[in-house]
Amino acid sequence: MDTPNILLKKADEITAKLGERYPKLAPFFKGCFLNTIETTVSKLDDGGYFVITGDIPAMWLRDSASQLSHYIRYANEDEDLKEIIRSVIARHAQFICLDPYANAFNAVANKNSHKDETDFYHDLIWERKYEVDSLCASLYLAHQYYKATLDSSIFTEQFHEMMWKIVEVFELEKNHSHASTYFFNRENCPQTDTLPNGGKGNEVAYTGMTWSGFRPSDDRCIYGYLVPANMMAVCALKMAAELANVGFEDTKLESECRSLSFDINEGIMEHGVYDHEKFGKIFAYEVDGMGNVILMDDANSPSLLAAPYLGYISADNPIYKNTRDFILSYSNPWYFEGSAAKGVGSPHTGNDKIWHIALCMQALTSTDEAEINECLDMIVGTDAGTHLMHESFNKDDCTDFTRPWFAWANSLFAELMLRLVGE
Repeated sequence: MDTPNILLKKADEITAKLGERYPKLAPFFKGCFLNTIETTVSKLDDGGYFVITGDIPAMWLRDSASQLSHYIRYANEDEDLKEIIRSVIARHAQFICLDPYANAFNAVANKNSHKDETDFYHDLIWERKYEVDSLCASLYLAHQYYKATLDSSIFTEQFHEMMWKIVEVFELEKNHSHASTYFFNRENCPQTDTLPNGGKGNEVAYTGMTWSGFRPSDDRCIYGYLVPANMMAVCALKMAAELANVGFEDTKLESECRSLSFDINEGIMEHGVYDHEKFGKIFAYEVDGMGNVILMDDANSPSLLAAPYLGYISADNPIYKNTRDFILSYSNPWYFEGSAAKGVGSPHTGNDKIWHIALCMQALTSTDEAEINECLDMIVGTDAGTHLMHESFNKDDCTDFTRPWFAWANSLFAELMLRLVGE
C-alpha cells in the first residue's frame, strides 16, 4: 500500500522543525510517525482498510483508533488518507455491531483466534475481552475525524446502529451482576487472562458507573468499575451525543448519551474518589461499589494519568494533581525508578518495566517544562538504538525491552512531537 503523500511531506517537515528546536528528538520522529501507516495498515479484498496492532495480526478497537489519531489533523489535505480513516471508522462500526463485547478482530473470518468459553462466537473475533475503553475509542476516532473534516459520509446506518449498541451495553453493564449475560473463561492461562466467578468477574454493587471485564492492558479487572475507563466513557458519550445530533438528528439518542454520561460521572465522583492519608483526595483505579478499592495506575491508556489527555478533567484540578503526585511516587505499586529511567509500568509486564506510552503520557499531561524535558530525555535515552518506542523496558537496562513492533507507542510519541512543534 502506498503511503499518502501528505504523511510523507509532514514527516520531512516536522523532522526539519525538530532538528531546529529539539535536535535530540529529530532522528526519532519520521520512523515513529510513519510506523502505523507503513507497517500496520493494509487494504483488504473488499476495498476497505484494516489496522493490525503490530506484532499481533489482529485489529484492536482501542489500538487502531490510537494508532491513527495523529494522522487525522491532515486528513483534509489528502483524499487517500481521508479514505483510510473513513474506512477504519466503518470497520469499527461493522465490528461493534457484530459484537460490542469483543476487543479485537480478524481481517477476515477465520479460525486464527482465541477459543475461549463465552456467550457469543464468530470467526471474525480474535478475542472477546470486554473493555469499556474499546467502545469509547471508536467514538473518539469518529468524533475527531468529523471535527477535523466535517465529512458526513461516516454517518451510515451501521454507524447509527453502533452508537445505539454502545449506549445499550454501557447502560446494561451498570447492572452487570444482575442483568448481563456476558462471561469469559480462558483455560491454561495466567489468572489475569480470565475472569473469576464462573467468568462473570468479582461481585459489584450498583454505582452509576459501567462495568468492565478487562483493563486496556487486556488484563482482567479485579473490581469491575475501572475508573479511568469510566472517565473516558463520560467524554465519549458527550461526543456521541454531538454526533447523534449533527449526523442523524436523533434527539432520543442524544438525550440517552448525555444522561448516561452524567450518571457515570456522578458514579465516579461518589465512588471513585478516595481520601488518601498522604495525598488527600485522589482517584482510585478500580472500585466495586462495596468499599473495596485498588490504588494504582497502569501505563496503558485510558489511565488516571491520562485524564486531561482524554478530556475528562483539567491538569490543574486539585483531585487530579493529588492523583498525579500519587501515581508518580512509590505509593503507586507500578511506579519504578532505575538508572535508565523512572516512570509508570504495568502488571501486564511485571516489576521494574517502564512503558514508553506512560512517559509520553506524562509529558502530554504535564504543565511543567522541566518535567516535560526530563520525560523527553528518558524517552530518547531508552530506545535501545532502534529510534522506535517499545511496550516496556527494564528500569536499569533499556536493551531489555518487550515488543519491538508496537505501533500504538510510536503513534503516541509522534503525537507528543506534533504538539511540541505546534501542529
